[in-house]
Amino acid sequence: MNKTEHVVKEVMPGSIAEEMGIEAGDVLLSVNDNEIEDVFDYRYLMKDEYVEVLVRKVDGEEWLLEIDKDYDEDLGVEFENGLMSDYRSCSNKCIFCFIDQMPPGMRETLYFKDDDSRLSFLQGNYITLTNMTEKDVARIIQMQLAPINISVQTTNPELRCKMLNNRFAGEKLRFLDRLFEGHVEMNGQIVCCKGVNDGEELRRSITDLMKYLPFMRSVSVVPAGITKYREGLYPLELFTKEEAGKIIDMIEAYQKVCFDQYGLHFIHASDELYMLAERDFPEEERYDGYIQLENGVGMMRLFREEFAGAMRAACVDSNGHKKLAEVKRTVTIATGKLAYSVIREASEKMMRAFPGLTVHVCPIRNDFFGETITVAGLVTGRDLIAQLKERQQDGENLGDTLLIPANMLRSGEQVFLDDVAVQEVAQALGLRVVVTEPTGLAFVEALLNPAYHMGRDNDKENFVYVQGYDR
Repeated sequence: MNKTEHVVKEVMPGSIAEEMGIEAGDVLLSVNDNEIEDVFDYRYLMKDEYVEVLVRKVDGEEWLLEIDKDYDEDLGVEFENGLMSDYRSCSNKCIFCFIDQMPPGMRETLYFKDDDSRLSFLQGNYITLTNMTEKDVARIIQMQLAPINISVQTTNPELRCKMLNNRFAGEKLRFLDRLFEGHVEMNGQIVCCKGVNDGEELRRSITDLMKYLPFMRSVSVVPAGITKYREGLYPLELFTKEEAGKIIDMIEAYQKVCFDQYGLHFIHASDELYMLAERDFPEEERYDGYIQLENGVGMMRLFREEFAGAMRAACVDSNGHKKLAEVKRTVTIATGKLAYSVIREASEKMMRAFPGLTVHVCPIRNDFFGETITVAGLVTGRDLIAQLKERQQDGENLGDTLLIPANMLRSGEQVFLDDVAVQEVAQALGLRVVVTEPTGLAFVEALLNPAYHMGRDNDKENFVYVQGYDR
């Protein structure tokens, strides 16, 4: 099989591919007589309303399929290689790289560093531009593949080379100009390292990046994650409360300038910075539609807004009358230390509204990576079991159900980062483990409805405890 052949892994029911007789194991050879280099080519060529697709069947016979379809409608196939090409690994050795701070002995795939512009488009990954060529940028502009998410870190070329440990990192910033000139939507990220790219360097980066508005829609500023496995690495330090506050003050001052000129707040501090500074999160309007949720920007504000709406719906009907409710259960929620105060606050409101409900919120200390790691997404199964077992041994009644957010698990799997399965946690603790969406609505539903199941539409009949519940 040559490099231009792409094996079909799965055909979606009811899709064009199924209708045309394409099956798993078939090989895509070309679209409109063009060989497919990767997923960029495939997506671009498949946009047309009429396409000619050449496939080779498992028995070796070649079929030329003439397809009339809606604009931008896909065949409905999944390929064995999602990128339809080899993955590009990272050529940098960033001073803040989280993978370099991983403990030894974990699954090999967890140590792979990707830096692939195609993953930026497909999955929202952030890329450094150092792996990209002029050809790559030209293809993005031609095909208008967006948004492209970029790990900027700093606009100081010399400092960028130092931070990424790549002598080409500074000159690659020119690609920002090319993408801007090509009207390609972008988002940026600055991993803020104490004494490196904060202070006046951060001010320089913000002002430099503002010239890419409105095509660069947002830039997030997040503190570097620091684990206990940093032997031999660049000596990074945690920000203090006062230092986090100074970063926020700078960001909020520039938000006003950007909004007055472009109607976008543009530069955003992560939730972690607000919590380090012990400040309340910005109002919802300042997040510009929550563009950077995946970077931990606005998750807590969005949760609060969703929770408030779901709570009202659960307690009060459309006429303002209090609903009848009957809730008698004890539930435990596991979360990271970062979100603990927000989850506890919401839980206390729920218990006041539903006196028969008891909620234990357990902030899991990250012994696996070190106590400096406080996000729920890096809580491991081992730490979860050990710390909840300790509570049980101390006589604490955890109820019969443990709620955990889906971001504690590897994407699409029922497994924690340390390869401990959800079922192992359930067996070790003697609890039913329920995985929930990390949203305010799911929070309310999971607490009030013992039949809650992530991904299922929990309708009024399933939502058994609150009469007249209206989503």
